[in-house]
Amino acid sequence: MHSDAYPRTGAISPRVKVVVSTGSTNEDAAAAASSDPTAWPHLSVLLTTDQTAGRGRLDRAWTTPPGSALAVSVVVRIPGIPVAARGWVPLVAGAAMTRAIGAQLRGSAHTATLKWPNDVLVDGGKICGILAVAVTGEPDAVVIGSGVNTRMTRADLPVDTATSFAAIGRDVDEDRLLADYLVALDEQLAALAAAHGDAATAGVHGEIEALCSTLGLEVRVSLPDGSTLEGRAQRLDRDGRLVVVTATVETAVSAGDVVHVRPAR
Repeated sequence: MHSDAYPRTGAISPRVKVVVSTGSTNEDAAAAASSDPTAWPHLSVLLTTDQTAGRGRLDRAWTTPPGSALAVSVVVRIPGIPVAARGWVPLVAGAAMTRAIGAQLRGSAHTATLKWPNDVLVDGGKICGILAVAVTGEPDAVVIGSGVNTRMTRADLPVDTATSFAAIGRDVDEDRLLADYLVALDEQLAALAAAHGDAATAGVHGEIEALCSTLGLEVRVSLPDGSTLEGRAQRLDRDGRLVVVTATVETAVSAGDVVHVRPAR
């Protein structure tokens, strides 16, 4: 497939590179942006519908049948966002993709929400995962990779908690989806930069909380050190961390695998 198949995306992105197949769009985009920065400016895109060695959070393998999912990596250059505030970048990407997927569902009974930190759910099932990686030698560049389950049949879904556009009986306009995603992503990153990294002032904090279905639920969080935290997901703190309440103790979680257990009482 040629980049001409994505005219709306091409009108927003300075570079859209489409490859028939690759191991990992994130690895390819990060390497390219590192070796030739001027050729990969802000909002450059690398995408495929056949990714054979994708990785998710906690270094999980992520593979799909050819043609059944859209793997897209976006190079963002964010010199205006202070380093201390860059933890918001993956969350901003999740919110932007939630909005883009939600736009594809207009007129239907299906709803898209954000699961902290940046999974997109449709009707509670995961339709998209996002992973951000640093670019070697380019401290102000980040590659944000997204995997969207587009034409994956229900039988091909890897787990019961996953879903896809095909599984819910919806067609997807991939070009419009990507264009909407890039617009929302750029808007929120620009707002964060203009506010010197203050997510509340930028409106980023409120936007993400409004989309986040994790808040208010009882959750189980598998933490990087192997321990587990259970409690009610109450809010996001000023750094984008998930605040989990257990009895009278509040714990701010910066990284972890979250399971929605049941609605909070």
